[in-house]
Amino acid sequence: QVQLRESGGGLVQAGGSLRLSCAASGRTFATYAMAWFRQAPGKEREFVATFYWNNDNTYYADSVKGRFTISSDKARRMVFLQMNNLKSEDTATYYCARSGPSYTGNYRSPTDYDNWGQGTRVTVSS
Repeated sequence: QVQLRESGGGLVQAGGSLRLSCAASGRTFATYAMAWFRQAPGKEREFVATFYWNNDNTYYADSVKGRFTISSDKARRMVFLQMNNLKSEDTATYYCARSGPSYTGNYRSPTDYDNWGQGTRVTVSS
């Protein structure tokens, strides 16, 4: 079993920054990618960013490219999301996700991830 725990959400003004953290525990060997998704009220869960564990490659949604940065601390089994120049449309619950051996490479799809955290709420006021 793998457990993921997010932290770092909160209320911030537009143009501000937040840093989200995700700590993984349990049987995390054979991790292929760690990602962040978000879900706003009434909307589907959407891909934000992913980090490939074996080669450190990163991919971003167009809506956050240039503003958000995903990174990791492999020794501590953590992944981070630095969010700068936040906009009201970034308001959502942010989820950390992990893919295991079943990963197909479709990093934008929630179905490619095996484990999910409970989420951390980010609210951006305009």
